[in-house]
Amino acid sequence: MKKIYLLNNLSFNNIENLEVFKIKYIKKDIDFSKYDAIIFTSKNAVYSVDSFSSDWKNIPSYAIAPKTAKIIESLNGKVEYIGKSGHGNDYAKELITHLKNKKTLYLRASKTVSNLISILKENKINIDDEIIYETTCNDELEKKDFELNSIFIFTSPSSVECFFKKFDWHHSFTAIVIGNTTSKFLPKEVDFLVSSSTSVEECVKLAQKL
Repeated sequence: MKKIYLLNNLSFNNIENLEVFKIKYIKKDIDFSKYDAIIFTSKNAVYSVDSFSSDWKNIPSYAIAPKTAKIIESLNGKVEYIGKSGHGNDYAKELITHLKNKKTLYLRASKTVSNLISILKENKINIDDEIIYETTCNDELEKKDFELNSIFIFTSPSSVECFFKKFDWHHSFTAIVIGNTTSKFLPKEVDFLVSSSTSVEECVKLAQKL
């Protein structure tokens, strides 16, 4: 059986975690009463805002995917809309009709790969953004040798960046990526497969079939 490594901290049977990055929450003083809508494109943004405020729960939330929506609901937030595409730019286009005449807040990471803000602004959506978390490479992770034919699941551009800062790629390895955006960050020599949907569970299922 091929060894499967998941490059985050989510737990699955017979899958080894390789935590190549860490999430750091950034506390902000935000007046949520000014807003009619909050956009979430990541569970980390939900967990971060919940660590320093409960006022966000009074504002309708717009979640990029069902997984993010579930976390919002588990923390007693109000889910108004769940994205259908799971990809940042397409999700932004979906939101245009829903956010017309709404003062909107996008809670995000320090680095984002989509053009969500610019797409919404171009379409006359009144939007502010706040950086409330950042991703940093895990410098405490020790170097290790991987088995030939290992499979690596990359769930974000940060997971790609931090993996290749520390480890070398062998031609026998296979990469599985959560979406097309993440695949663009892979070195050219890396063979990869893209999950059928932007969920870690689908990535794991695909890895287990190989």
